[in-house]
Amino acid sequence: MKVSDVHPDAPRPRSAPESAPESAAADAGPTREPASFRDPANRVFYAGGQVLRGLGEGAVEDWTALSGSRFFPRLVGEGKICPTEVAEPALTGPESDWRLVLRHERVPYVSYPYEWAFAMMRDAALLHLDLLLAALDEGLTTKDGSAYNLQWRGASPQFIDLGWFARARAGAPWAGYRQFCQTMLYPLMLQSHLGLAFQPWLRAQVDGIEPAQLRKVFGGGRRFKAGVLKHVHLHDAVQARFSADTTQNVRADLRAAGFSRELTIATVRALRKLVGRLDWQPPETHWAGYQETCTYSDADRARKVDFVGRAVAGWGRPDLVLDLGANDGTYSRIAAEHAGYVVALEYDDAVVDRFYRQLRAEGEKRILPLVMDLANPSPGIGWRGAERASLERRGPADGALALAVIHHLAIGRNVPLPDVVDWLAAMGRRVVVEFVDPADPMATRLLANKPAGLFGDYRRDHFEKLLTERFTITDREELPSGTRALYAGVPRD
Repeated sequence: MKVSDVHPDAPRPRSAPESAPESAAADAGPTREPASFRDPANRVFYAGGQVLRGLGEGAVEDWTALSGSRFFPRLVGEGKICPTEVAEPALTGPESDWRLVLRHERVPYVSYPYEWAFAMMRDAALLHLDLLLAALDEGLTTKDGSAYNLQWRGASPQFIDLGWFARARAGAPWAGYRQFCQTMLYPLMLQSHLGLAFQPWLRAQVDGIEPAQLRKVFGGGRRFKAGVLKHVHLHDAVQARFSADTTQNVRADLRAAGFSRELTIATVRALRKLVGRLDWQPPETHWAGYQETCTYSDADRARKVDFVGRAVAGWGRPDLVLDLGANDGTYSRIAAEHAGYVVALEYDDAVVDRFYRQLRAEGEKRILPLVMDLANPSPGIGWRGAERASLERRGPADGALALAVIHHLAIGRNVPLPDVVDWLAAMGRRVVVEFVDPADPMATRLLANKPAGLFGDYRRDHFEKLLTERFTITDREELPSGTRALYAGVPRD
């Protein structure tokens, strides 16, 4: 299964999840990728169901140097760089003016750094630096250091921006240092040193955390934590000193001072050592041991496992399944037995981090865990709100699981029950839904913190009425406890 390499709006086969209208057929004309506009030398676009990259004059020479290197085919073979080849598409309009066009293999699902757990960000940063070191060893460098250059195949990061590589110039420093700090190193420092989640910071600022911002956080004795003095305080001071100077003048000064390729390599190696030492041990949270502390009986659990497996198996090997509120991934694993790819969305970043580490140890390539608050999901951000796509813009998936999550949205977050049902229809072409009765201990606990009578319509009969209005129910089952029911359905429209 191949979906999009950088953005969900690429025309794609009807069997694949898409956010573009269903009329966006595989033979649609070229459409430009909203996130690919910052480098005029190359641009990603879509045509004929393919993910393509147009290269200008200088970019063609960079590609020639990259494709002729020793490290490129090796790292493509290891799955660390997106497989790419020269394409010969029949193009019209402005996309026909490119000197050369490349074709990229699609990755299964597009995600963003503000949706990654700590261990995911660290692994992505290490891969980023490893690729840079391999490039420097063969006379190449990289144009920037953005975390958005990477995507995931399950628990394995993969580099996707082939326009990132360029021939190195003598005496020039690594141009991507600042971006690497802002989108990768600073988030890792924030969580490793202070235990603060980095995801809200990155979501609020598409270009990452500024050194001046982080300097205020790492004041006093905190400045002596690993890497902070050099990469935050000194970085900010140097940036302020040269803010009025031109890039050309700074480069000339560096060349005159004897700045060399060897110094760049030493700097990148030191950065890699620092990133490798940064760590965060996920704390114990309420949701970390949910499978052991929840109110399911053994009979409930067995029936639920059987229902979910039976439902997803009946979907005919779907390409993409979303597990909404995945917790520790128990049902994501069940879905993965019958689906091409599963994206597990969970609010608790500690739970996601643990799940990712397990998947990484197993070498799992078909389950992608992401940090996501379903009541406040990732919005469209960046230029014109389209540079990074919202969660819903990346859907609907072929199927969606919403297990033990409805009561948290409807009661815990005060989302009207009709809106929850409409949202489910937008998330998956097929769904498995669990309704937790008000008499269930978990629902009772949530209701105890709310004014009496506030959720009078949170009843199973009302939920079933809403569900049948919006979905064709294909299967249903009440669990032995009598306080939980499962439904499988297909949206009516």
